[in-house]
Amino acid sequence: MSWDEMSGAGLTPREIVERLDRHIIGQRQAKRAVAIALRNRWRRQQIEDAELREEILPKNIIMIGPTGVGKTEIARRLARLARAPFLKVEASKFTEVGYVGRDVESMVRDLLELAISMVKAEAERRVSVQVRELVDERLLELLGPRAKARAPRAPLDRSDEERKTFIVGHDGIVQREARAASERELQLRRLRQGDFDDDYVEVEVTHARHPVAEILDSPQASEKFGGVFEGFFPKNIKKKRVRVREARRVLLKEEAARLIDMDRVIQDAMHRTAQAGIIFLDEIDKIAGRESKSGPDISREGVQRDLLPIVEGSSVTTKHGVIQTDHILFIAAGAFHVSKPSDLIPELQGRFPIRVELESLTCEDFRRILTEPDNSLTRQYTALLSTEGVKVEFTDDAVERLATMAWRANERLENIGARRLHTIMERVFEELSFGAPELGAHHVVVDAEYVDERLVGILEDEDMSRYIL
Repeated sequence: MSWDEMSGAGLTPREIVERLDRHIIGQRQAKRAVAIALRNRWRRQQIEDAELREEILPKNIIMIGPTGVGKTEIARRLARLARAPFLKVEASKFTEVGYVGRDVESMVRDLLELAISMVKAEAERRVSVQVRELVDERLLELLGPRAKARAPRAPLDRSDEERKTFIVGHDGIVQREARAASERELQLRRLRQGDFDDDYVEVEVTHARHPVAEILDSPQASEKFGGVFEGFFPKNIKKKRVRVREARRVLLKEEAARLIDMDRVIQDAMHRTAQAGIIFLDEIDKIAGRESKSGPDISREGVQRDLLPIVEGSSVTTKHGVIQTDHILFIAAGAFHVSKPSDLIPELQGRFPIRVELESLTCEDFRRILTEPDNSLTRQYTALLSTEGVKVEFTDDAVERLATMAWRANERLENIGARRLHTIMERVFEELSFGAPELGAHHVVVDAEYVDERLVGILEDEDMSRYIL
């Protein structure tokens, strides 16, 4: 994959913001910050001076704002635009070296495993046509004489046989008739149209390995032992009679593994991790407090000290090799209700030079979230219920009422941002979603009155709303 593709196909910051606007409402300052960070990656790769290029490090970002306002979604969508390995981790899950729990280097190992899966999937797509052809040939061999003996379930497309082809010389005289489709080609067509899907064939299937082997090959064991036990136990392969449709799935996986050069996949994944990886450190405010003398907060500052070399740039050993973290982009986020960014140790603060504050959502934001994004909640519920034959239509006053109630619930109760809309919508559609299979073809108009019938009583009863909304 070229660097243009890995850096969002060379999108300008304005274009990146426009792409993010399709899925996230508001938060323009945060969008501009991540758009510049992504564009700078592309700019860095255009620099011809290799030494200077290595010296240009990413400007890490810290997002400050309440939950549910789009922090995670901005980072996730950015990674999709960049086609980059993306890992979201919670900073509060890590512990200082010497305590029981995950160490901070594990996030880089996890990011590499995600990159390997990504590169492998791309390689599988590139060889998919060749793999399907090989699998079809193998299935015909496994079927043997049965493929010829049985009559087809559906008429075969014999248009190429009926349409005769002739080889004509330069003098206009027909020299010979071209060969019609061979018997094997006809059997392949029958196989592809499903004539043999219920037949049984014998294939080699890899069964679950010994429990000890699974433990030693686990990511946790790899962190401790560097993957030295990988492949120590042999694979458990047995022959098994399965239907053709199941055999096709097994053989597709097997043939793809043969055609893909995993050494090349791992090398590409390591390069992509080091040069284009994005790690999203959520809940960084939970480790912002200073070290206390007792209690569960004892390792907060220690976690920060362990994070510092990873964010600054260091070498992390994985079972596939060493990953340099210098050019991984780190995006941290936190609500900072109790603590503040200045409570982080000064060295770590300095590694996040770009700070953006995300705004709380307004009633107008809720209205736009319900209708404008490509994956808006109104479109999701309309699509879900259409599978049952129920047509749902939202009126403008219903959208306005839903937005108002979500905003009021956030004001009166805990502010959970746009996540409140999910709770509100689920409550409104609970009865319809339950009874939709029995309704059949049905048209439901969701207006303000429809919403009021299902929510007003709950919202007015504060005790009840605390538990339901």
